[in-house]
Amino acid sequence: MAKNPSEANDAAPVALVFGVGPRRGLGVALARRFAAEGLKTVIVARDEKRLARQEAALRAEGLDVFAFVADATETGAVASAFDFAQYHGRLALVVFNVGANRAAPALETTPADFEALWRQNAFAGFLVGREAAGRLAALGGGTLLFTGATASLRARNPFLAFASAKAALRAVAQALAREFAPKGVHVAHVVIDGVIDGDYARTNFPDFYKARGAGGRLKPDAIAAAYWGLHEQERSAWTHELDLRPFNEVF
Repeated sequence: MAKNPSEANDAAPVALVFGVGPRRGLGVALARRFAAEGLKTVIVARDEKRLARQEAALRAEGLDVFAFVADATETGAVASAFDFAQYHGRLALVVFNVGANRAAPALETTPADFEALWRQNAFAGFLVGREAAGRLAALGGGTLLFTGATASLRARNPFLAFASAKAALRAVAQALAREFAPKGVHVAHVVIDGVIDGDYARTNFPDFYKARGAGGRLKPDAIAAAYWGLHEQERSAWTHELDLRPFNEVF
């Protein structure tokens, strides 16, 4: 249950990561990096059992990590996750890493499929982004990061629905950056241009995962280092959009 944020220890910086899935994945890598840098870190996902396993594993590494089960497409659940994070300290860094992808040609993409991907990628990003921007601005500033994809910039078969949703998420990030940067909130959108070397791609897109080869996949820990670098940027030289890809990726 969420607790009263007024009870928080204001001196302790807190990171909040929405979208923590498999053990070998970006969400876990982000949580590990932020906690290792000294931030109390709250991880959020819908799968309670898997989230509990990730919390236990990270805490076994000696990291200050706390799990909160929430659906990022539900307004009340999102607000409760923020309340829980602010119980643990001063909100400093929020990452929207929620993602869902299904491959289907246009004529095989149902209205339900299209709407589901939009809700999970764009609508959820709006809910989390709006909540984060408002709360960080009230605290005097902080960092809000969104995980994008190649599809954020261009659409191709068979990813019509996914690309539409990711492009919309990119627009959410741009609008929030323009509105809240003057209030001290650093909003950045990170384009992951390639396949992440993790369990999600290996399970859901095995042929594509294998075809990239070990040297052609992005390492989760390396991506997490780039996210941390964005958080550390001095406000006179903020990055809004950053693209990350393996050295041998064609672009």
